[in-house]
Amino acid sequence: MVQKAKILLVDDRPENLLALEAILSALDQTLVRASSGEEALKALLTDDFAVILLDVQMPGMDGFETAAHIKRRERTRDIPIIFLTAINHGPHHTFRGYAAGAVDYISKPFDPWVLRAKVSVFVELYMKNCQLREQASLLRLQLEGGRPNGEDPTEAAGLLAELSARLAAVEEQAEALSKQLDESADAAAVATAAHLERKLTGLRRALDALEPGSGTPAG
Repeated sequence: MVQKAKILLVDDRPENLLALEAILSALDQTLVRASSGEEALKALLTDDFAVILLDVQMPGMDGFETAAHIKRRERTRDIPIIFLTAINHGPHHTFRGYAAGAVDYISKPFDPWVLRAKVSVFVELYMKNCQLREQASLLRLQLEGGRPNGEDPTEAAGLLAELSARLAAVEEQAEALSKQLDESADAAAVATAAHLERKLTGLRRALDALEPGSGTPAG
């Protein structure tokens, strides 16, 4: 059974949280509510999230301050943040959102279809990332002596080839996504795609380092 991704919804108004849940329920993922910045930070201490939808105008700790805390933490700094705001203060306000670490900035009232499509992209990327991490971890265990004596050493090579093929498929999807986003000229989304490509490049390097003859001792 495939694990569902968690999406964090942060807004001080219950009716807004209800609206977000109604829009995103079709994605069939786990939706987690937080009614303040403090509550959001508490949720982030224990759970991993695919994306955070964060209201800007909140009493006490506002969205910008909450985002700053999220980006300072090692555990949460790479989680995509989509800012939601009912007030448009112009380019300076939008720039402040991106400077705080947002990957997107959406003004209310927003198009439900657009919001759902944007969130679904981040959920998909998160799921791919999780799959790759799991497979890389299993492979590392195999190559670092987890093999019982007498097991065919070619099995590890087979796992390596399978992982490489899966990574290639994700790389292909990321490239297609980048081309699609380039055409849309959405600077925030393009930046997010570039971040994914950097992560994939890192995974590819790590995988190449496990190839026989690349420094890993032969069994």
